Amino acid sequence: MPYPITASLMLALDNHRGPGLPTLPLRQAGRELGLDGLAFVLAPGGRPGELVQAFGEFTVSLEDLQLTQGQGPSPDAALRGTIILVPEMALLDATRWPGLPGPVLALGVRAVFAFPLRIGIIAIGVLTGHRTSPGPMTTDQLTAALTVADLLAQYLVSRVSDPADAYRILDGTSLHFAEVHQATGMLAAQLGVDCAQALARLRGHAFRHDQLLLTIARQVLAHRVHLDADDAKGN
Repeated sequence: MPYPITASLMLALDNHRGPGLPTLPLRQAGRELGLDGLAFVLAPGGRPGELVQAFGEFTVSLEDLQLTQGQGPSPDAALRGTIILVPEMALLDATRWPGLPGPVLALGVRAVFAFPLRIGIIAIGVLTGHRTSPGPMTTDQLTAALTVADLLAQYLVSRVSDPADAYRILDGTSLHFAEVHQATGMLAAQLGVDCAQALARLRGHAFRHDQLLLTIARQVLAHRVHLDADDAKGN
């Protein structure tokens, strides 16, 4: 069965010239796949995901929650290269992603579906969709989502010689979490730690204060939050 989104995606990819990535037809894809939101996340080599493009009211906040906690459908699909289907977040086993279902449900998201962008066993990102009502995707919707993920993965791999270096594709691209990277770098320099430790401190502060990671990053950049003092108290 032909899927209109496949033709639209191929057209966008084939017609793109220059650096960065083309604007993907995520709104059309979401509509055809029966989703209320869709995220394209680049995460080569098991590194933290980078939200590149998004559609939907809650998509950025959903990815922020997963980035803050370092767990969830998007990170799991990207790291393991496996499809993650959660048709009813309210019925999820509480031990799977401790602490995540509650905030996701509070956000208004009831179902999440993550499709890894992979070539063979190499995963370089994930396409994650969600619904504000529970329920599984249909067989046709799943097939179309897998087709879209496969086409996008092939395109990404064709742009780099080493999939682990896929972040290079983002040159000139405006990133959703650019301020998180900026705050991580600034904090690393201030505290004399590496970026992984700085990001962990940002995550810990956001988690303890029940705030989004992007919110904390902006406060750090504006010098309204000083994580060295906060961490000392928390520890």
